[in-house]
Amino acid sequence: MSPSAIEEVVQRPPTVLIFDSGVGGLSICQSILSRCSGVRIIYVADNASFPYGTKSEDYLRRRITFVLSGQCEQYQPDMLVIACNTASTLVLSDLRAVLSIPVVGVVPAIKPAAETTQTGVIGLLATAATVQRHYTDQLVADFATHCDVIRVGSSRLVEMAESYLRGESVSETELAEILADFFCNTMPRRVDKIVLGCTHFPLLKAQLEQCAPHPVEWIDSGNAIAKRVTGLFDSAGLASDSSIELMHKVRFTGSAVANKHFNQRLRLLGFQDFEIEEYIID
Repeated sequence: MSPSAIEEVVQRPPTVLIFDSGVGGLSICQSILSRCSGVRIIYVADNASFPYGTKSEDYLRRRITFVLSGQCEQYQPDMLVIACNTASTLVLSDLRAVLSIPVVGVVPAIKPAAETTQTGVIGLLATAATVQRHYTDQLVADFATHCDVIRVGSSRLVEMAESYLRGESVSETELAEILADFFCNTMPRRVDKIVLGCTHFPLLKAQLEQCAPHPVEWIDSGNAIAKRVTGLFDSAGLASDSSIELMHKVRFTGSAVANKHFNQRLRLLGFQDFEIEEYIID
C-alpha cells in the first residue's frame, strides 16, 4: 500500500449514510452531528419517489433496496441509518441480510412519551400512513396501554417542512388547524407529550411550539438514534477526530431544489462543509 493510500485509510472519518424520501432525515443528521462532530454524513434523499405515502409497499421495498445497495457500494459507509419510519418498517430486515454494516432504523418515540407522561394522554403526530400502520398499533400495545393516545396524521406537514428548508414561510394558522385535535377543550385530561413520528416534523419544532395553546413536550427519535450511532461506532473502535476536515454530501435522486436558504439551513443543522449533488434515478 502506498504512503498516500495509508494516510487516506488512517484519516478516513467514521462515515454514516443517512437515507430518507426527502429532507426530513436532516433532523436526524443534526442530532448525530451535535453529539459527534467528527462523523462524516452521506445524506441520500430519494425525492424522485417522494412522497412514499402514496406508493405501494412492494414498490418501496424494491426501490429503497435498489437505491441503498448502490449508494453503500459506492461510498462504503461504516453504518446506514434509515431516517424514515415507512422505510424502516419495510426494508430493515432485507438490508441487514445483504449488508455487512450495522443498519439502524427509526420508529416513533412512543415508548419514552408513555414512560414520562404525567397526565396519561400523549399525542402522535405522523404521516397519515404511519398512524394507521400495524407497527404503530404494536408500539402502542407494547408501551402505551396505560395511556390515551391521540393520533393525528398529516401529509401536508411533510410538504411544509420541505418548503421551510428552502426559505418559504410557514402558516401558523394551518399549523394550528393540524394540531387542533390534540387540544380539544372537551378532553377530560390534557395531552402533555406529543411524539413527532416523522423525521420531517422536528424541522418545524419551533413553529409547532408557538402554535400549541398550552405547553407540551415534543418528543422525537433524533437523540436516541444519535446515541445508538455513537455507541455502535465506539463498539467498533471507530473513534471520531474533530481535527479532520469533513466534506459531507447531500444527494438527491431527483432534482435538487437547493438554494441559499437551503444551504443556510444545512449549516444551522451542523453541516459546515458540504456538497449537494443530483444523481437522477427514474
